[in-house]
Amino acid sequence: MRLAAVLIAVLPLTVTAQQQKPLGEKLQSWFDKAKSYIPNAASAPVASTAAKAASSNVVQLTKDNWRSVLTPSTSDPFQGPESWMVFISGGNKTCYGKCAGLEQAWSKSSALLAADPSSPRLAYINCDKQPVLCAIWAAGPPTIWHIQLPIAQADQSTPATTIRIIGLNTTTTTAIDIIHIHTQRTYEKKPVYEGALHPFNGWVVHYGLLTPLGYTLYVFANVPSWAFMIGISMFSRYIM
Repeated sequence: MRLAAVLIAVLPLTVTAQQQKPLGEKLQSWFDKAKSYIPNAASAPVASTAAKAASSNVVQLTKDNWRSVLTPSTSDPFQGPESWMVFISGGNKTCYGKCAGLEQAWSKSSALLAADPSSPRLAYINCDKQPVLCAIWAAGPPTIWHIQLPIAQADQSTPATTIRIIGLNTTTTTAIDIIHIHTQRTYEKKPVYEGALHPFNGWVVHYGLLTPLGYTLYVFANVPSWAFMIGISMFSRYIM
C-alpha cells in the first residue's frame, strides 16, 4: 500500500517533467526505454526493423531525380515553405572512410524524426555513388543541407529557396545533434547560402550552366594531373 501511494504521488511529477522536456529529449528517452524492455536476443531483428523504417522515410537523391524530388508537395501558399534535411555522406573516396558513425547516427535520427509529424522531409546523397550530383551541388561530406523550398504565391511569384549547410563532426556528432537541427532549430545558427553555385537560385542556374558546370568540375576532379600535363603539352606543340 505504501509503495502504491508513493507511485501515485510521484507519477504526476514524472508526467510534468516529461512534458517540459524538448521533443528531441523525449524521443531519445522513449527510444531508450523501449530498448530496455527488449531482450538482447531480439535486439538484432529490432535494429534491422528500425533501419528499414528509417530507410523508407529517406529519399535517395540522384543526378536524375533531385529536381523532381525537391519540389513542394503542396501548392497552398498559406502553408509556408517546405523543409528538407539532406544528409551528404560518402565512403572511402569522398569521406575517407570516416562517415560510418554518422551513417548510424543518421539512421537513428531518421527513425525518431519519423514519429514527429512536424519534422522536415529527409533525403540522402552518397558522394561516392553520386559524384556528379555532388559536383553539381558543389557539396561534400559530411554535411546536412537544411533546405526550405518556397511555395508559389497567389501572384505566381516564388521566393528564393533557403539553404543552410551544417557541418558534421565525424567523431562527436550524435543522433540527438541531428534531431536538434529540427527540434531546436540549430540550423538557424548557420548563414544562408547565397553562392553562385546555389542549386536553385545561383546565377549559373539562371544561365542554364549548373549541370554542364557540374560535369566539368567532376571531370577536373577525377582526371589525373599527368593527363592534363600531357594535354597541355600536346596543345602547346599544336599551336606552335
